[in-house]
Amino acid sequence: MKHTIINALFLSAAIACISCEDMLDYQPKDRLSPDTYFKTETDCELWTNNYYTVFPSAEGIYSEPYDVIVRDVLADEISGVRKPMPTDGNWNWEKLREMNFFLSRASQVEDESVRLEYEGLTRFFRAYFYFEKVKRYGDVPWVDRPLGSDEEELYKGRDSRESVMEKVMEDVDFAIANLPEVQNVYRVTRWTARALKSRIALFEGTFRKYHGLDGYEEFLQACVNASEPFLTGPYSIYTSGSTPYQDLFTSQNAIETEIILARAYTSAISGMTHDVNGHLTGATMGRPGMTRNVVNMYLMRDGSRYTDQENYAIKTFVEECKNRDLRMAQTLRTPGYKRIGGSKELAPDLSRSTTGYQLIKYLTEEKYDANKASTNDMPLFRLAEVLLNYAEAKAELGTLKQADLDNTIRPLRVRAGLPDLDMEEANANPDPYLSSPETGYANVTGDNKGVILEIRRERTLETPMEGLRYWDIVRWKEGKRFEKPIEGLYFPGTGEYDLDGNGSVDVCIYDTEKAPGNSADVLYLKLGSDIVLSEGTSGNVLAHSTQQRIWNEARDYLYPIPTDDRVLTQGAISQNPGWNDGLPF
Repeated sequence: MKHTIINALFLSAAIACISCEDMLDYQPKDRLSPDTYFKTETDCELWTNNYYTVFPSAEGIYSEPYDVIVRDVLADEISGVRKPMPTDGNWNWEKLREMNFFLSRASQVEDESVRLEYEGLTRFFRAYFYFEKVKRYGDVPWVDRPLGSDEEELYKGRDSRESVMEKVMEDVDFAIANLPEVQNVYRVTRWTARALKSRIALFEGTFRKYHGLDGYEEFLQACVNASEPFLTGPYSIYTSGSTPYQDLFTSQNAIETEIILARAYTSAISGMTHDVNGHLTGATMGRPGMTRNVVNMYLMRDGSRYTDQENYAIKTFVEECKNRDLRMAQTLRTPGYKRIGGSKELAPDLSRSTTGYQLIKYLTEEKYDANKASTNDMPLFRLAEVLLNYAEAKAELGTLKQADLDNTIRPLRVRAGLPDLDMEEANANPDPYLSSPETGYANVTGDNKGVILEIRRERTLETPMEGLRYWDIVRWKEGKRFEKPIEGLYFPGTGEYDLDGNGSVDVCIYDTEKAPGNSADVLYLKLGSDIVLSEGTSGNVLAHSTQQRIWNEARDYLYPIPTDDRVLTQGAISQNPGWNDGLPF
């Protein structure tokens, strides 16, 4: 089925790439005509298949580099180097024209049920398209018809966030009403549209709440309403096998039990592979690692907080991995880890991870390690996110009950080997680590502070490397987290270390002129050059210890508008606050 869908996408691209401008100018006999096309379901399917390319690539999903995961090069967003540029690939409107062109011709479809389904699909993608624009830029021009090259509307200014989001919600509601109810992990359905509405409404509701904008309650309630059908729907949290969380992301074919929509990959078609294995195991592919701050958030197996333990901050790796949330060992290399398909126990490799907390989420067998050889499908929407959305929206609204947590957070905790989340207990004793400005989220207040923090913990640990984290920080108005030191494994000093507890040395940290050995099984790191520790001769691994991280609260929650478009519209497209692009308008 996966291969069939991909082949259909390739076929549709040939048709969808026909220039709409050319078709409006003339119709040679050897070209498709818009007056004779869009008649049948096949016509509609071939045209709309091309919409799926608006979804992020695999790399766009798994390679997020912010405060949960960090790579060897800091993202522009957190290093303070962003500035207005002439162009920006995200300020691109080509796909919108394809969608609007179809909607302008949809009346030609002969079967009304087919017309409504493909109008619903098109409006799903238009909602997704505009949601991505609003997240990034705030106010954007709303256009709902194909424009000619001489129309004044091409040079219009930005419409308000409020009006655009109203249109987005109308589009996604139309999609929910008209898309098929059947499950399909590679095609957008009514369930996908509900999941999208859940995501959109939670983002907009919490963004408005924490950024002081009006109307947040309406969006949070819309999130609740869109998510609620999933509580009794056909999807469930995947729990099969001994490592179900890990298996969910390493499976070659998307697991339909939990995954609502996935992006398909296969080696059968050139260009339809990705490189997650190289990203996670290569020495020159970014060396991603989880931060100590987030590792500290994993609970103990009995549900107690790791950070409540005495001397938690100076525990070495073997000690800190004991009796933790099962997701930790299914996201990171921990003692006893073996590669899928392998028999050798592997310790974390600091030459391939900036923090030493080496990631294994999405990592498959060694045979996929060759350049861009990975073919495991990439989840775009899954049940776990929707359940977290539902719980968070109700907690922010003040309508959350223990039964809601039992229906949403409990299934995730069962898979993680943890006891249930008790709402009363959480609110009576909010986690100091999660509420601290230095280690957590300082903006959370009110009667539900404790449970909101716990829901954020669950979201942080359930969804790393899924393309959600940056936007979570944006909507929570917690950008100052990006300025915190990036710390990794703790080392009490120079010497030899057995990172996987198997009795053999894995790492040697030295401060002499030469390494004290040359064993091929040991990674030798010179203190101060190969490795920097937070306390000088001891402490946590420091990544980017000499690079400043800057987050401007008055500016950085929105991206700058590209200057070429500002010039083209003679200032009708305004610049976002705080971004000085030097233009006189």
